[in-house]
Order: sequence, then C-alpha cells, then structure tokens
Amino acid sequence: MLLIENGYMIDPKSGLEGNYDILIEGSRIRKIGRKLRESLTETEQEKCRVWDTRVSDIQVLDARGMLVAPGLVDVHVHFRDPGLTHKEDILTGAAAAARGGFTTVVLMANTKPVVDSEETLRYVLEKGRTTGIHVQSCATVTVGMQGRELVDMDALAAAGAAGFTDDGIPIMDPDIVRRAMEKAARLDMPVSFHEEDPGQIANNGVNRGRASEYYGIGGSPREAEISMVERDLQIALETGACIDIQHISSREAVELVRQAKKKGHNIHAEATPHHFTLTEEAAIQHGTLAKMNPPLREEEDRQAIIRGLADGTIDLIATDHAPHTAQEKAQDITKAPSGIIGLETALPLAITELVNGGYLTMKSVLKKMSTNPASMYRLDAGYLAEGGPADIILVDTEATQVFTEYLSRSSNSPFTGRELHGVVKATVCGGKVVYRYPKK
Repeated sequence: MLLIENGYMIDPKSGLEGNYDILIEGSRIRKIGRKLRESLTETEQEKCRVWDTRVSDIQVLDARGMLVAPGLVDVHVHFRDPGLTHKEDILTGAAAAARGGFTTVVLMANTKPVVDSEETLRYVLEKGRTTGIHVQSCATVTVGMQGRELVDMDALAAAGAAGFTDDGIPIMDPDIVRRAMEKAARLDMPVSFHEEDPGQIANNGVNRGRASEYYGIGGSPREAEISMVERDLQIALETGACIDIQHISSREAVELVRQAKKKGHNIHAEATPHHFTLTEEAAIQHGTLAKMNPPLREEEDRQAIIRGLADGTIDLIATDHAPHTAQEKAQDITKAPSGIIGLETALPLAITELVNGGYLTMKSVLKKMSTNPASMYRLDAGYLAEGGPADIILVDTEATQVFTEYLSRSSNSPFTGRELHGVVKATVCGGKVVYRYPKK
C-alpha cells in the first residue's frame, strides 16, 4: 500500500479540494479522507511507522506543503519511436513525461514507419507498457499520411488506437476529412487535426510578420490556419464527430472555435504552453529553438489564446512535445525542423504564466491538463476518487526551478535557463512511484 498524507488535494473533476490523505492499494485509490493513518489496522500502522527504515512494504509520502492532484494527461506528444529514436524513444519520452507529472500520454502517429498498421501500433503499445506510465497512441487517418486513402479505422480501433490523426501533415482533401469524421463518429473516437494550408506558406515555422521580415523569408501567414480551422469545424458540426483543433495559434481560429462550440458539443481545441507564453519575438531571440508549426504569432494572438483558455473555448493544454537533435536545430532557419520539447516544462509554464499571472485557477489548469483530455479520449484518468486510478502527482507550486538538463533525449527548448514556478516532487502511476525529485 501507499499512503499520501498532509497534502492539499484538488480533484478537478468533482471540484473537491482541501487537506486530504489518499490511501492506495494496488493500482487504485482505496480511500480519500483525513487522518487516514488512524483508520488503518494496528498492523498497518506499525508498518507505516517502520517504513522509514525501509523494512516495510507500505510506503508513506509526506505531501506537507504540496499540491496533490491527478496525474496529467498529454494528448499530443511525439516520441519518434519507431524509426527516429536518435531524437527520442518511448522509454526516454516516458521518463520525461513522468518528471513533468504526466501519467498518461497519447502519441502522434508520424513515426517511421507511420502508425497506419496494426503491426506498428502493436509495437508502440507493447513498448509503452514497459515504461511505468500509460502510453496510448493514435493511428493515422490516411495510409502513409499521404492524404489520399483512409486507413482501416475499424481494425486499428480494435487493435487499441486511442484516436486518429495525421498530425504533422494537414489533410487537404475535404472529402477524405468528411469520411474520416463520419467513421470516427460511428466509432465514438476523436480525430485531431493539424490546421495549416501548405499552399499559403512560403517558409513554415516562422510567423509571417516581424519574424519573417527579420529572417528575410516568406513565413507562415495566419490565414493558413484560419481557412483550415473554418473548414474542419463546419464538417465536424455536420457529422457530429469529436474533433480536436490542435496547437491553436491565431486569434481568429480561437474565435471560430468559440462560435462552433455554441453549435456543437464535440468540438475541442488545444493550446500549447509555448503558444500561451511566447510570441514571434522569441523566434527572433532564440532562432530555431523557437521554430514550430504553427508558428509563434503576435501578442494579440497570445492574449486571445489565454482568453480562450479562461472562458473554456480552449479546453485542453497539450505540449506537442517534439524532440530534435542539436545538430538538426543548428541548421539555417529554413532548414532546421520545427518543434520543441515540452513535457518537463509544461506544468511549470502553466503555473508561472496562467496561475501566477492571474488568468486561471490551479483547478482550471489541472482540468485542462488532466480531466478534459482524458474525457475526450475516453480514458480512465484525470481524476481523484475512491476506486479510481492511483495516478497522482505531488507538486510544490511555490518552489522554482531553472531547466538546464532534461530527461528527454533531446534538449531543443527556448525555456532552457528560465526560472519557472512549480516543481513536481513525485509522480505516482498505477500505485507506484515512477518519479521522485532528486534530493540535493
């Protein structure tokens, strides 16, 4: 058994918060209450008393001064496995996730080969089961991510796919999009969309504006996102499909989602920590370390994303964790790949920018990083309740840390060296401690 005591618990699903202990038996929560040690049998209490001498199998985590919350759920990560494991693999990605407080991740399918077959999906899921956290995976929407032919969505769903996405490559054929949404609606599974029209983009990864002018390149205009979001929201409303507008970056797209949500309940949108924290000025300052698709845009866009998070228009926070090697990122701005890592910095950025900034409560942040993404993907996660999963994090929200090293295999982040509030002190997944903050 595992006893977490003396912490301040927040369950974003029920709204319950306060000073509670949590008793875990196996992989589930046995009891939530106050002074739970006193409710144990004499034998169990004795085991707790001697745990510090490490002769007992009952572990006690003292959460005094800490926030106790559900394990976080990230529905947009790239672990590059199979095929690109020099950047990241499932084991190193899971270690980074655990450090960041994530007990469940949903992998994107743009690996090599892409996850468009039961064989590749099986490889990913089986390796994920060895990590200590819950590793789910999407399958692609189209064969080979070519945008021309739908995968066998029925077979991949039966094989364990959590959802479907061609993330990384927008699907340009509206007929394919409609057919995918119709099939996903029948399967009651989400489809996630990368919304950028490549026909409108000269050089992706950098906003068409001050950043593109600085580098003397064409850049990516906001219209490339707006047009795709508008199209896919309309199809989603017509089909009733559950969709996720991924890594939203423009104020116009936020407003389109806001209006669509008034007409349909299956519309979801996600914001990344980098899009609610940074603007295109970071691309000028940090170069390729702040190059991503869609790009960082203007301050008005950043503020619109924060307002969307605050009013529920944007109901998910997802990292788009995208590892690349230092050699790849050292290339010219037009040649370096887009994307940054984000699993280890996501919660500290949310605490620093959103909670400490006065925009969102801690409970709201947790809901967007655990309960809501779990609900969209129909996962048993993102809440704290008796009988529920023992996926729990202990966070010192007042402590600060400066990121200089990462558990991810890659280190491509514009947040390196920045002091952030919020330190994950322990991550529990399936009733087992899978990460402890190192003692100094």
